[in-house]
Amino acid sequence: MKRIALATLLLFTTTILTPALAVAQNQAPAPASRISIPVSGAGGGAVFTGTFQLQKFATNAAGQLVANGLLTGVVTTAAGATSSIVRTVSLPAAVTQATCDILHLDLGPLDLNILGLQINLSEIVLDITAQSGAGNLLGNLLCAVANLLNNPSGLADLLNRILGALG
Repeated sequence: MKRIALATLLLFTTTILTPALAVAQNQAPAPASRISIPVSGAGGGAVFTGTFQLQKFATNAAGQLVANGLLTGVVTTAAGATSSIVRTVSLPAAVTQATCDILHLDLGPLDLNILGLQINLSEIVLDITAQSGAGNLLGNLLCAVANLLNNPSGLADLLNRILGALG
């Protein structure tokens, strides 16, 4: 019986924990993603059509979250001349949320018998959401408290891991 328990423990640690530890210790940059965003625009009589291929998320010198990637496309002038563009660009990125989930409480039906007093409650669902914005003092405070652990560097690392899983 001890051998079966030991073999099960060994199997668990090698098949489940080893890949998780390897992912947690992996500090290499995320590979280029397959996320391509079509980009087009016009200005000064020229038209640009191309794609932005997201490569990774990072933080700039000011501590802001940015999306780094490769911009490729063609610029066509008003005279019809074309030129190809291939550039690495860094675009500001942001995660915005007008509301913050504070509490979700879902209690199933309850039947209580307290010293002969029968109490029957149906399902109770309580959702508390904070609304942030100008004039919403309590909502702003609760959203700020709920997001205390958020920082751009940690968010960039998380997004890069998601990109790595997609690629």
